[in-house]
Amino acid sequence: MEVKAKVKFIKISPRKVRLVASLVRGLDVNKALDQLNFTKKQAVKPIAKLINSAISNAENNFELEKNNLFIKEIKVDEGPTLHRWMPRARGRATPIRKRSSHIVLVLAELVESGKKESKKQKIEAPIKLGEKPKEDDGVKVESKNDKEKSSQEGAKDEKGKKIIDPRGEGKGKNTKMEGKGFSSKIFRRKSG
Repeated sequence: MEVKAKVKFIKISPRKVRLVASLVRGLDVNKALDQLNFTKKQAVKPIAKLINSAISNAENNFELEKNNLFIKEIKVDEGPTLHRWMPRARGRATPIRKRSSHIVLVLAELVESGKKESKKQKIEAPIKLGEKPKEDDGVKVESKNDKEKSSQEGAKDEKGKKIIDPRGEGKGKNTKMEGKGFSSKIFRRKSG
């Protein structure tokens, strides 16, 4: 059983994160966290947080034991780079690249427990795609005529007042341009 966790857009260069990631690759989860406690690098904090997140995913979603997990794979990819400039002598500017990184972690079991599915239940949709709902399924079916009548008459709010919208602007309908003039020339579609 494999458990995955990832963190994106860490504001540390991937080269610096890979130094810490290579320390814990292939280790037991408890030994990896101990190794990170005694390492003085900036990337230790997000990697330790990611390992703890993957452990809690394994325990809560898949009912796996913490002592039976090890780091199968830890991959550090390059994220987007922010380009900044530093003013220098004689009106020059030198580029500064503020790099970010994405970390992907895969935990696996030392001894296979045989659990394959997550604890969460899968919920089936009451209506399949492509089928029209029936009224006996508990779904209210409205025809196009009912929708047109309700939009023409207007809707009632909580106080019982009728709201009438003669131009049909509300509820997802766009404003209609009337007459000829400057606006109709702008929005007219060109053919050919």
